[in-house]
Amino acid sequence: MLHYKTYFKSNSRPWVTLIHGAGGSSSIWYPQIRDLSNEFNVLLIDLRGHGKSKFKLLDSLSTTYTFEVISEDILEVLDQLKIKRSHFIGVSLGTILIRQISESHPHRIISMILSGAIVKLNFKSRALMRFGNLCKSIVPYIWLYRLFAYIIMPKKNHKTSRLLFVREAKKLAQKEFIRWFRLTTELKPLLKMFRQIEVKIPTLYLMGSEDYMFLPSIKKIVERHQKSQLEIIPNCGHVVNIEQPQQFNLKSLNFLKNQLQ
Repeated sequence: MLHYKTYFKSNSRPWVTLIHGAGGSSSIWYPQIRDLSNEFNVLLIDLRGHGKSKFKLLDSLSTTYTFEVISEDILEVLDQLKIKRSHFIGVSLGTILIRQISESHPHRIISMILSGAIVKLNFKSRALMRFGNLCKSIVPYIWLYRLFAYIIMPKKNHKTSRLLFVREAKKLAQKEFIRWFRLTTELKPLLKMFRQIEVKIPTLYLMGSEDYMFLPSIKKIVERHQKSQLEIIPNCGHVVNIEQPQQFNLKSLNFLKNQLQ
C-alpha cells in the first residue's frame, strides 16, 4: 500500500485528499497543511515509487504502470481509512489521476481542485514527450527531469518550484522514472476523453497566469463544462501551491466551503 499521512479533525469533518505530481511527493503540500487541517480532515499520499512509497518488489522494467492502476492505489488508501468520499486537490500529473478516478469512481469525489491541470498537450509538450521517450533509457533521468522542469517553469519566479521538484525527483530510481514516463503513451487518448466528457462534479481549475503550456486549453474546457470554473493567479507558473501558497489556500478554501453549503 502507498505511504500516507493523515491530519484528523473529527468524524463530522469532510476529508480532503492531496495528490502530488510526477517526481514530487506529499511534501510539496507543506504550505497547505495548516490552513486545510484547520477546517477539514486531510489525507496526504505518496504515489508509488515517490516519497516514502517505495515499491521494492517492482524491480523489473517489464512492470507496467497505467493511470487506472495508479488511481486504484489511491482508492486503496481511502478504503483502508474507511473514507467513502473526499474532496480531491491535485497538481500537474496528480490532476490526471484525480480525473481518472472521477471517470471510474465518481461517487468517491465530492469536488475537485485541479492546479497546474493538464487537459491537452501542445506542440512543445508533445515534442518533450517524444524526446524523453527517445532518451529515457540512455540519459540519466535527472538530466531529463531538470530539462523538463526548466521548460515548463522557465521564469525566475518559478525557481523555487523548479528546485523543489528536482530535489524530490532525485529520490526516484532510473527504473522508476522509466515506468512513469511510459505513461505518456496513454496521455493523448485519455486527455481527449477528459475534454469531451464532462463529469458532474464541481471542479475548480486553479492555474498560474504564466502556465503557458497548459492554461490556454483550460480556458477552453471551462467554457464548455458547466460544473467547472477557473481561477487564474497572477505572476505564477505551473506549481501554484508553491509559488503563491496564500492565494492558493484562500481560493481553495473558499471553493471547498462553498461545497458545504
